[in-house]
Amino acid sequence: MWLWLWPARAPEPARRWDRHYRAGVALTDLMVLIVAVTVADLARFGAEQASLTLDGGRSVRYEVVGVILALVWFCALGAWDTRVRRVIGAGMEEYRRVLAATLAAFGLIAILSYLAPVELSRSYVLVALPVGMLLLLGGRLAWRLGLTRVRNQGRALTGTVVVGSADEVNTAVAEMRRYPEAGYAPVAVALTTPEDAGAGGVPPVPELPRISLEELRLAAQDPRLGAVMIAGGMPSSQIKQIAWDLETGESELLLVSQLTDVAGPRIHQSPVTGLPVVHVDLPSFSGGVHVLKRTMDVVIASAALVLLAPLFAAVALAIKLDDGGPVFFRQERVGQDGSTFRMHKFRSMAVDAESRRAALQAEGPDNGVLFKMANDPRVTKVGRFIRRHSLDEFPQFWDVLRGKMSVVGPRPPLPAEVEQYEAHVYRRLLIKPGVTGLWQVSGRSDLSWDDSVRLDLSYVENWSVSGDLLLILKTFRTVVSPSGAY
Repeated sequence: MWLWLWPARAPEPARRWDRHYRAGVALTDLMVLIVAVTVADLARFGAEQASLTLDGGRSVRYEVVGVILALVWFCALGAWDTRVRRVIGAGMEEYRRVLAATLAAFGLIAILSYLAPVELSRSYVLVALPVGMLLLLGGRLAWRLGLTRVRNQGRALTGTVVVGSADEVNTAVAEMRRYPEAGYAPVAVALTTPEDAGAGGVPPVPELPRISLEELRLAAQDPRLGAVMIAGGMPSSQIKQIAWDLETGESELLLVSQLTDVAGPRIHQSPVTGLPVVHVDLPSFSGGVHVLKRTMDVVIASAALVLLAPLFAAVALAIKLDDGGPVFFRQERVGQDGSTFRMHKFRSMAVDAESRRAALQAEGPDNGVLFKMANDPRVTKVGRFIRRHSLDEFPQFWDVLRGKMSVVGPRPPLPAEVEQYEAHVYRRLLIKPGVTGLWQVSGRSDLSWDDSVRLDLSYVENWSVSGDLLLILKTFRTVVSPSGAY
C-alpha cells in the first residue's frame, strides 16, 4: 500500500538522467583527451610529421601514438569508476579518481615503453599529462556545475527511503535537503522503532510517508526508488536482509557511518576471523607529507605574489583613492598550536571599523562565537567588491611565505574566538590556518558557527595534497562566481 503514499512530484528514476549524464561526461572526456594529445604533438614537433621508432626499425607516427595514449587514458577513467553515480555531482572523490586514473594510465605507458623498448618523447608526455589533466578536471567541473543547477531545481535526484530511529532519520533527511547537489532526495521514512517519536515527542518529517520495514521489499521493486539509506539503529541481520531484497532491483544501499568526519582514504576493511572490521588510520600532523604541503605552499604563494602583482597594485590604488586610508589591514590571529601572528589583508572596512565593532555587535544578531553582519555599515564601496570576490585575502600569500599560514587550511580565528572554544574545537589549531579551505568554498559568511567548526575539523582530520589541489581549483570558481561573502 505504500506506493499510494508516494509524493505527487517524486524524483525521476535514477537511470533516466544517469545514463545521459554519464554518456555526456564520457564524450567530453574523449574530446579533451584528443585535444590534449594534439596539443602535445604540436608543442613538441610543430607542423612536421614525427614518428616513433619501434624495436626492429619499424616506425609509428605520433598521431597514432596520440590515439593509443588517449584510448588508454580513456579506458583508465572507466576502470577507475570515475563516472559512476555515487561519485558524481558532489564531494572530491570524482576528482581524486580522475587524478588516480591519469597517473595509472601514464604509469602503464611508461612501463610499456620500457619493456618494448620504445623511446617515447619525454617532452611530449610532459605536455600531454598536465594539459590533459587540467582539461579533464575542467570538463568534470563544467558538467558538475550544470548538474548542481539542475539538482537545486529538484531534478536529477535519486529517490531515497531513510531507515532508522526518529532522531537519526530527522538528521539524515535534514542533511539530504540541505545538500541537494549530493543527488539524494528523501521520499519516505521507515522507523526501526515505530513507537519512537523523536526528541521532544515530535514525529520525524511528518510530510513524508512512513512505511514499515516489511514494505521495504516492495519498495525495492519500484523504479522510482533509487536508494535505501540506513541512518542507524538496525542490527546487521536486518541490514543484510535489506541488501538481499535490493539485489533484484537497481536501488543502492547506503549506510550512514558513525565515524563522522572521517574520509574514505582513512578507512580500510580488514577481516578478523571472518568478522568484518573497519580499520581507521589516525590523523598525522608531521612527516614527509607535511614537508610536501609546505613546499607546495611556498611555490603557489610565490607564483601568486608575482603573477598577481598588477592586480594587487590596482586594488591598492582603488582603496587609497576611495577614502585615503591605509591599503593594508593587519590583525592578530591565532595560528598553529595556538601561536599568534599578524595577518595581512587588503583593507575593506572604514579606518575606525574596530572601534565600532562593539556597538554593532550589541545591536546586531547573536551569531555565537563568530561576529558577522550582512550589509555591515563599516564596509567601504571598494571593500564590498573585493570582499565579494575574495580579493582582500590575497596579501595572506605573504603570510604563507612567512610560514604563518598555509594556502589551504582552517579559517584563521581571532584570539577572542579561541577563548570561547569548546575543548574539541581546539583541534582546528593542530595545523596552520589557510588562505582558502572548505569554509571558503562552502558558503563563507552563510555558514553557521557549527557548520564552520564541522568543516574545519573535517579538513584537519582528512586533508591530503590532492584534496588541497582540488580545493584550490574550487576556490577559483568561488572567486569568479561568489556567494556567501558579506
